[in-house]
Amino acid sequence: MAEAKQATTEQLEQRGEQLKERVYITFTALAVVLALRADVHDETVGGAAGTLTVAVIGTLLAVFVADVVAHITVHQALPTRAELVHMVVVVLGAAETLVIPLLVIGLAALGLFSLEVALTTSMVILVVTLVAVGYLAVRRLKLPIVQRLLVLLAEFVLGLAVVGLELLAH
Repeated sequence: MAEAKQATTEQLEQRGEQLKERVYITFTALAVVLALRADVHDETVGGAAGTLTVAVIGTLLAVFVADVVAHITVHQALPTRAELVHMVVVVLGAAETLVIPLLVIGLAALGLFSLEVALTTSMVILVVTLVAVGYLAVRRLKLPIVQRLLVLLAEFVLGLAVVGLELLAH
């Protein structure tokens, strides 16, 4: 019984970590897409895809290194093989956030629509992703529905705030 409870706790912790990293990566991708969109007339489809990919992969690597350093600091030892695999799984799970915006940019490369439309669509998709991640985080919680809705609303508003700040900056 205790082992089953520990396994469930570990699964919940990993799920929480994966959701947290997806939020980080989604905000990073959103900021990059908005910056690219602000200078869309000076950008190529390949350049936009490359910039977005490099920024997200760089952030994922930074998250991984931060996790390893935090582990070393807390446990005063290198991560075990299982702990290292856990960290890699969490980081790679967050990389999925990059897939749909890159597919949309890829459609622009095929000439189906302009890069500006692709970046705008990606922006909308990323804000929706934030809400979806929030939903995944709160759907099974034993919180009143009002509190769960407030969490979703907060993520949506923060996503829009990032959009607004980026627009103000450009």
